[in-house]
Amino acid sequence: MVLKDVKVGESVKVVKVTGEGPVRRRIMDMGITKGVEIYVRKVAPLGDPMELTVRGYELSVRKADAEMIVVE
Repeated sequence: MVLKDVKVGESVKVVKVTGEGPVRRRIMDMGITKGVEIYVRKVAPLGDPMELTVRGYELSVRKADAEMIVVE
């Protein structure tokens, strides 16, 4: 399952970050790495972006980026 499929109010754990190059690096620089818990706080009315809580701070992620984050 990927992060964009997670419903509001659910918590998940990151299995891996796919993709390559600068996009993957940017996601990892935001604190989204293997084993991290992510809580989905909100999703915008049109579905993009998603508001997450990661490592105690709020983060907004586009759907395209959320597709690269494999969770369980």
